[in-house]
Amino acid sequence: MAGKYLLDTSIIIALFANDGMVKENLAQATEVFVPSIVLGELYYGVWKSAQVEENLKRVDEFAASNVVLACDSGTARQYGAIKNALRTKGRPIPENDIWIAAISLQRDLTLVTRDTHFAEIENLRTVTW
Repeated sequence: MAGKYLLDTSIIIALFANDGMVKENLAQATEVFVPSIVLGELYYGVWKSAQVEENLKRVDEFAASNVVLACDSGTARQYGAIKNALRTKGRPIPENDIWIAAISLQRDLTLVTRDTHFAEIENLRTVTW
């Protein structure tokens, strides 16, 4: 399972739930990255949870121990192309997921996700763990 991977929120939530398949695949991955957008989604989950302090600590520790990729002008260019292609096809997906896909395409990473709507994006390599 060697390779360079970008983790979607669905995979990190599964990791936090001690999903064995996710843990096993992560142990075999060559390089793993996390989009800053995914951290935003995780922090949103923290603030709406019943255990804010505990969950905040968990996400903070996760963020500190992983390579976080932020958006730049190259990401924005990818985002625009993806969003337009989806508009043309009449197949919109959530905005945050377009940004996540843009980072994945820009950095030539395989996106690890459990969300099937990423299949709508051309040339995006995905894998389900």
